[in-house]
Amino acid sequence: MDMNRRETLVGAAAAALTVAAAPAAAQMGAQMGGARRLGSKEKVAYWVATVTPCDAKGMFDPGAMKAVMEWHQKCGADGVVVLGTSGEFPSFSLAERKLITETAMRHKGNMNIMVGPGTPNIIETIDLAKHAQNVGADGLLVIPPFYFNQPPVEGLTDYYSRLFEAVSIPINMYHIPGTSEVSITIELLKNLMKYPHLAGIKDSSGSSEGFAEFLKSFPELNMRCGTSNNLIPAVSAGMGAILADGNQFSDKCADIFKTYRAKGNWQAKLDHLRAAQTIIRDHNMGANTYASMKYVLSLRMNGGKDGPMMYARTPYPQLTDAQKASLKIGVEKAMALPMA
Repeated sequence: MDMNRRETLVGAAAAALTVAAAPAAAQMGAQMGGARRLGSKEKVAYWVATVTPCDAKGMFDPGAMKAVMEWHQKCGADGVVVLGTSGEFPSFSLAERKLITETAMRHKGNMNIMVGPGTPNIIETIDLAKHAQNVGADGLLVIPPFYFNQPPVEGLTDYYSRLFEAVSIPINMYHIPGTSEVSITIELLKNLMKYPHLAGIKDSSGSSEGFAEFLKSFPELNMRCGTSNNLIPAVSAGMGAILADGNQFSDKCADIFKTYRAKGNWQAKLDHLRAAQTIIRDHNMGANTYASMKYVLSLRMNGGKDGPMMYARTPYPQLTDAQKASLKIGVEKAMALPMA
């Protein structure tokens, strides 16, 4: 791709720092109007918010990442979100995040790939976003600058505007205020609607009322739910979903959307997923969420047997033997559920 370079002053603290400018397409994206670019052929689609596999020493495992990508494609996932919350993205260095992205892209198959480039500072966020674009990602899922305690909308508009003007691939906003401490608001989205590559959001707040307001306000975007409690209103409104539950039950998640497209009883498939989720929660024994997801996924990929395993990244703790034994029983029960 031909790149038009320009020098841009970034922030008072970076008076001497210059960054490469956006491609011409991104400059056009900064203008009003233009066709909305959502980054996927279908809106009602299932993306799995994948874990990032690590070995027993906590280091990224490229071979396991290949296997995970192949597993999700086999299960029927429409897409994969790399380096989201389930991917433990803040625990990896910039170099590791680029390697993880490159590894996922080499094994994307026919799936749609979104990458999470978010950091608390705009310089590194743009760096990671440009890298994702350059290696062929279909879109981005961008958490607000976390740690900061709800910056004013003017500041967040500036932060995201710099990103929109730096890359041309579709950008999705990540609403997870319980983790980021920063909300994606209706006002912020309206401020950014001038960018044709504003594709939508992932709403992981779990709020039914808030998600309903997103759906009402932005029907032209893909307002994806990130929690299964909002899956019915999302699909009913013609929107997609990004689900961490896909790490344990990618096949069951994919089945919901396959059945929807076939005009079948997809809500029965959702009930089946929820029943399996309940069993795993009942057998979790207080285990760390990400260690648990990786263990269950390892069991599923190994045919329910102990074998090569994936481990949580520090600072999350590993599973105890008792937790593993309980989760293994839970997986057996969940897989024994009668098909919906």
